[in-house]
Amino acid sequence: MKRGQLWAGILSPQVALGGIGIAIMINRSWWKLTDNAISDLGKVGLPYNWVMNVPLFISAVLAIYYAAGLFGEVKNRVFRLGIALFVIGLVFLAGVALFPEGTGPHYHVSWGFFLAGSIGYLIAGAGLWLEGLRKFGAFTVLLFTAEVLLARWTFRIFSGVAIAEFIGIFAMIIWHYSLMGTLLKAGFLGIKD
Repeated sequence: MKRGQLWAGILSPQVALGGIGIAIMINRSWWKLTDNAISDLGKVGLPYNWVMNVPLFISAVLAIYYAAGLFGEVKNRVFRLGIALFVIGLVFLAGVALFPEGTGPHYHVSWGFFLAGSIGYLIAGAGLWLEGLRKFGAFTVLLFTAEVLLARWTFRIFSGVAIAEFIGIFAMIIWHYSLMGTLLKAGFLGIKD
């Protein structure tokens, strides 16, 4: 993996969360965590909707560049299948920015991001379990299970979906950084200039 790909992987979640955080601050007079969706911050016609949408797009591009480097590092087919599905989720994330709330494709790209991203990391974790990284595989299954159960619970409790969305986002981010650390420690990532 190229050093730039590793840095892209490190920075990608920070770019997305930074854009979301600034958008929340700008729209704090009406946006509520329990009553809204994250996408409400980037909807068509909202002043400064680009504050969230542009960082989401940049984050998706950075993460795809990072994920492309993973294909050359771990040869396990199950892991690669999971990463490919995760990349599809990242393409959907770029779609969330390109097709904000208020456009026809938005609902589909939003769900595509959460479904493909979460199932992708679950499959990739299974691939690493097959590579002998059993603790990381078990961690992946537990994280996925917690994500699904907590998100389902919040759908019943709150009128908005932002909390469930943040649960999904933070599960993917926790898995992503844990994967980086695990692969570096296990010697799977060979960093090149």
